[in-house]
Amino acid sequence: MLGLGKLPSGVLERYVLGRLGAPSGDVALGPRVGVDFATINLGKGYLIVSSDPVTGSSEHAGWIAVHVSANDVATSGNPPRYLQMVILLPEDSSVRTLSRITSEVDRAARTLGLSVVGGHTEVTPGLRRPIVCATCFTYAETYVSADQAKVGDSIVLTKMAGLEGTVILGGASARRLLGSLSVVGEAIEAYRSGGVHAMHDCTEGGVLGALCEMAKSSHLGFRVYEEKIPVHPLTRRLSAKLKLDPLRLISSGSLLIAAKPAKADQVVSKLRSKGYSATIIGRFTREHMVVVRSNGAHEQIRSEPVDELWRLLEHRV
Repeated sequence: MLGLGKLPSGVLERYVLGRLGAPSGDVALGPRVGVDFATINLGKGYLIVSSDPVTGSSEHAGWIAVHVSANDVATSGNPPRYLQMVILLPEDSSVRTLSRITSEVDRAARTLGLSVVGGHTEVTPGLRRPIVCATCFTYAETYVSADQAKVGDSIVLTKMAGLEGTVILGGASARRLLGSLSVVGEAIEAYRSGGVHAMHDCTEGGVLGALCEMAKSSHLGFRVYEEKIPVHPLTRRLSAKLKLDPLRLISSGSLLIAAKPAKADQVVSKLRSKGYSATIIGRFTREHMVVVRSNGAHEQIRSEPVDELWRLLEHRV
């Protein structure tokens, strides 16, 4: 039986990534585990596109969906431009629920300078909470992707671990973090610095999940240090209360950057000069995915982490 959340990479590779319809020579970067977006070669430049759903939260679903999909496109180093939205509502939903979701979509899109160009809205039997899916796309001349990290690259993390999970679980006390869920600005600034090999936003599985995806897609390992990974005080309180690991908690709003070793400090300085917090938390290695915990223990990651939000929801179900 499949659990809640992201599917194991083996299942994706066998039942999803091997069934992609007619091949096309225009696909420059197709679907693969750990890569945020696809790119289509247009002859003069590329179309960059990504889709993402919000399924674990009914509150702020519209706002989160826009930011999550825009974040994926921005990890290419290019500003997102257009959106398509799919909104699926439970049968007992009110017009007020639809209005709240579309208002959030509109505000988030305006904040990021995105145009909503289409989509689909319906009432769907059997749903327990609304599902909001966003497809974001843009045009670009060049890009980087999450599978281009190199051995020895410094790992830079922006903001803090567990941000989106904190927004979802923290209620009214976490509303002030809603504005932190975008990585669009910092991704573009980091790319412009000229010191970036790869970028990946931290969604399901949190910082550790994103690190695993970057490492596996780049055929590398990593070594990061828990004490260097910033965690918001509210996230720490929630994690202690609910017995969660903040490094495995869904973390949209935090960006992982594989920076050239000689330019990592330059990337961090550029981000900080623009008002974005950024921290070097470790480096990519030839093999083994290792977290050095604050107590000195070396934890080797052997499989994709299950997101703490999904583990909590599954337990409640």
